[in-house]
Amino acid sequence: MQAESPEKIRNIAVAGHSDTGKTTLVSSLLCAGGVVNRIHKIEDGNTTTDFDPQEIERGISIGLASCYTPWKQHKINLIDCPGYSIFFTETRAGVRATDAVLLCVNAVSGIEVSTEKVWDYAEEIGSAVMFHLSKMDRERADLEDILHQLKKRFHRNVVPVQLPIGREDDFTGIVDLVTEKAFQFKKDGRGRGQEIPIPDSLADYVEPYRNQLIEAVAESDDKLLEKFFEDGGLSAEDLNSGLRRAVLHREVFPLTMSSALHGIGPAALLESIVECLPNPLERKTFPAFNIGDEAVEVETTTEGPTAALVFKTLSDPFSGKQTLFRVVRGTVRSDTSLWNTQKETEERLGHLLSMQGKTGEAVPSLITGDIGAVAKLKGTATGDTLCDQDRPVKLAWITVREPAIAYAIEPKSKGDEEKIGEALHRLMEEDLTLHSERDPETGEYLLSGTGQLHVEIAVAKLAERFKVEVILHPPKVPYRETIRKSAHGHGRHKKQSGGRGQFADCRIIMEPLERGGDYEFADEIFGGSIPQTYRPAVSKGIQETRARGFLAGYRVVDFRVRLKDGQHHDVDSSELAFKIAGSLAFKDAMANAAPVILEPIMQVEITTSEEFTGDIMSDLAQRRGRPQGMETKNGAQVVSALVPMAEMLNYDPALTAMTQGRSRFHMEFSHYDPVPKNIQDKLVAAAQKEKEEG
Repeated sequence: MQAESPEKIRNIAVAGHSDTGKTTLVSSLLCAGGVVNRIHKIEDGNTTTDFDPQEIERGISIGLASCYTPWKQHKINLIDCPGYSIFFTETRAGVRATDAVLLCVNAVSGIEVSTEKVWDYAEEIGSAVMFHLSKMDRERADLEDILHQLKKRFHRNVVPVQLPIGREDDFTGIVDLVTEKAFQFKKDGRGRGQEIPIPDSLADYVEPYRNQLIEAVAESDDKLLEKFFEDGGLSAEDLNSGLRRAVLHREVFPLTMSSALHGIGPAALLESIVECLPNPLERKTFPAFNIGDEAVEVETTTEGPTAALVFKTLSDPFSGKQTLFRVVRGTVRSDTSLWNTQKETEERLGHLLSMQGKTGEAVPSLITGDIGAVAKLKGTATGDTLCDQDRPVKLAWITVREPAIAYAIEPKSKGDEEKIGEALHRLMEEDLTLHSERDPETGEYLLSGTGQLHVEIAVAKLAERFKVEVILHPPKVPYRETIRKSAHGHGRHKKQSGGRGQFADCRIIMEPLERGGDYEFADEIFGGSIPQTYRPAVSKGIQETRARGFLAGYRVVDFRVRLKDGQHHDVDSSELAFKIAGSLAFKDAMANAAPVILEPIMQVEITTSEEFTGDIMSDLAQRRGRPQGMETKNGAQVVSALVPMAEMLNYDPALTAMTQGRSRFHMEFSHYDPVPKNIQDKLVAAAQKEKEEG
């Protein structure tokens, strides 16, 4: 579909907690818009946006997917985002690439962990938010209760723009408070409603909610508030324009509702999306950085140089790589070239596509604000910017979370050893939170992800897509080493064995940095005790040696090296000699810098019933957990704690056994802390034993 103008485009990230029906909702919107002839279901494995075999097999969304539906001369681009917290980086990418979030909330269970995470990120980057109550046909679905939760937790100006006709199993339609129209739906899964008069029985129910909506919009603008007091209300025109402005500026947050599985409400939701949510030009600007990495704003306009943000890469061994992008400024046309600012290379664009999940429709161009794809770009990766070479800019991207868990993998077949690297590279192109590297000591491939499920899915993809089967070893905790005090180090390398010798001498000071500081190198030599050409070699030697650790073989982090002095020989000195001297100086300083092993600490949230909280708290204490608090959410107890990752590797089956499967948890990386002395001694002893046996 070719969009007519940016004003006719809506870019929406459909996000929320797992099991809020996001993918089914997207399917129902596609059906209502005529893209598909019936609502596709998760259990049938045929939804447009869950097309990966692992998504179909597990019944969950793993990566974001793009699709669109036409609605009354508008093109509505939808990004279906995962709900599981371990895939939240995908959700953030979807929110970054769009102009508004449709934040789905289960009408029975209410606010959950990912609801808050999506809200927080949307607030951070200033995205408009429309709440959507899903599963309104379910038993105990309660608009008033969930609305109270939303107002209390998020904003008092969460206001319904729709009301239900009927409750629970009798939910059959929608009242649109903006247009004062009602729509009745059949439970035939087609998603299109018949317009009817607002039932007389609902008049007393509708009026106060419509008044609340008008008041919230009036309060968002001084001129509208003046009209409201003068006229006793707002005209339809003022209400429409005022609502759009208030939603754009995050002063009003509309609430919509549906039963997507039965096709009740999607047509009314498309109406509300067009009425309430901003088009790309209303966004005005998009955050970016210039070539000097200074923050700037790129105007979202049809004029001026082209700028497009790459927000997803799809990798397939047969069809190749597809690059999904959002046009921020200008127009992108088929068979032209654009400049990749991050890679500093030119990319030749072939045919452009408007995507429906994994398939695309060829289009000649994509205008400002539109979302599309192009196949087989050579070097472009997710997060890159494509633009005109004479006006380079870097569009703002997300911060990608660090992996939380690592496994060692080895191929089942020796013939697959060479295939692993290429296959993992292809997977990492589309999954930013998946990392792989070779262990510098063992030579093993380490596969890291945000959780055990994440890594297991990656392994399944290796087998399905690339026919590479691997064995997973027990997860390795990514310990680190650091120092606690400053220390001097001296490294002297001298070797003479006939002919040209080797000589290098350097003196350094090592000092601690704050957590997350990783490594800094400061050249503080004045004069020529070490020639300028050899000083980087000292740092290189330290870098290579810190990767192998000092106490137990874990990478040394969060320290600064100050190169203070040294000696060289006009003939015998070389880069290699100074690399060796730097390594020796590093080891010398480490011995006196109070080295310590750091362990990753996880932020853990456990949702359970009150009867199990005592057992859970006791178990967390045995796992060296530090409770952070407990609160009641939707009738359940949510326990928060900081727990070492090493103690959480077997937590899933333990929690299931402890609570008869009636509790759930999620965790994410928080920070690194020093391990207790007794555990450090065990880690050092184990490393020493492994070294002796190896």
